[in-house]
Amino acid sequence: MNSTDLQQLIDTTPTGLFIGGEFTDADNGDTFEVINPSDGSVLTTVASASEADARRALDVNADAQTTWGTTPARERAEILRRTYEYLIDHTEELAYLQSAELGRALPDSEAEVTYGAEFFRWFAEEAVRVRGDYRHAPNGAGRIIVHEQPVGPSLAITPWNFPLAMGARKIAPALAAGCTMIIKPASKTPLTMLFLAKALKESGLPDGVLAVLPTGHSANVSALLGDARLRKFTFTGSTEVGQMLGAKAAEHSMKVSLELGGNAPYIVCADADLDVAAEAVAVAKMRGAGQVCIAANRFLVHSSVKDEFVAKATEVMKSFRIGPGTEDGVTYGPLSGADQLEKVSGLVDDAMERGANRPLGGELPDGLHPDGYYYPATVLTDIAEGSEILTEEIFGPVLAVSTFDTDDEAIAMANNTPFGLASYLFTENLTHALDLAERIEAGMVAVNKGALFDPAAPFGGVKESGLGREGGFEGIHEFLEPKFISLPL
Repeated sequence: MNSTDLQQLIDTTPTGLFIGGEFTDADNGDTFEVINPSDGSVLTTVASASEADARRALDVNADAQTTWGTTPARERAEILRRTYEYLIDHTEELAYLQSAELGRALPDSEAEVTYGAEFFRWFAEEAVRVRGDYRHAPNGAGRIIVHEQPVGPSLAITPWNFPLAMGARKIAPALAAGCTMIIKPASKTPLTMLFLAKALKESGLPDGVLAVLPTGHSANVSALLGDARLRKFTFTGSTEVGQMLGAKAAEHSMKVSLELGGNAPYIVCADADLDVAAEAVAVAKMRGAGQVCIAANRFLVHSSVKDEFVAKATEVMKSFRIGPGTEDGVTYGPLSGADQLEKVSGLVDDAMERGANRPLGGELPDGLHPDGYYYPATVLTDIAEGSEILTEEIFGPVLAVSTFDTDDEAIAMANNTPFGLASYLFTENLTHALDLAERIEAGMVAVNKGALFDPAAPFGGVKESGLGREGGFEGIHEFLEPKFISLPL
């Protein structure tokens, strides 16, 4: 796609609020700019929802809840299936749109379209398989019926790093369960979610079932957590914000699911296949320039194989080509904004000031736009205790290596964090792998692989990494409530 075609795509993507099946301006006419991280230019302006807009959206969604909640599951499933097909048919447009507003390399954006679309196919299949229960009470006094019902109007807030998949992972199960939904996409990447709203409308979603509210003022939408008509809140983002909003939702005892921060360990044992462990860095660390909640953050390598692993992993990191996300041949793009660039730079600078070694990094190649938010692929070793990079989530293309000598030491290092989202483990011994995997405090463990995402599997963490699960058989139950109906014999 050339620059003219890309601009035409951006110009034809909706930029209004999506309420009641229509794209509209904000009631006060407010807008905000969407910035291209590759060069700092303005891609377009998007309507910015006010609190009045959010209230209007909830009015519409609450009115639509009864009808949508009683729509036959097969009808809901067919809409989701058509949405899956629409997204797959528009892979190129969606990939370029994501890479334009996020800066991410096209191969990663294309992969996200496939991943995000799959949630609509998976939950189309789950919509028609919601089960209840029927049995006699053990005391013989009656019959027990358990009926699963949609929880009701839902609010979702999603982050910028996966602008399609994070929304799809919430919208698809909500619609499958019979819930209406309001979603607030991140202000850095609203265009992809507005494109998804158009896809759902064209796939037959009834007016009023979904609202998309981009805004430059998040509090305008989160204010809905004080409205008792809202019955479900689902959030993906920072731990601090998620916990604050989750506490507000709890004031009305609404159902809450949170996918928060991570600090994933990447354990390379002495008996690991080092070629496999190094190659997996390409996905576990470098996907999306490291701006992934499940990205490997702390590389814990057995001291006996540290030098060999670092050498091999450094070659993998060197193989990535940095540049504008929409440019062919680029394999990783800029960070999402000045805030991310400052954070990653600060973590590396702190480690270097404390004496860390840097086998790779320090300079960017020539030819990059000076206003882009680029950071070079970096490898750090010999990191001193007390360095911030050992405890902070990096969210950038930086591989930070520490060493261990025993399994107990590795597990203690892996679990020495308030977070527990994802983890990675490399060993050629299956019994060894299962033993360590069971001891790691994380919601997800990848063994001998760098990929850790599948719509058919439950996604979520433990400790301060969140509540609940998305995807898998479990995902739809986040939007259902079991009702006990008691009958006499």
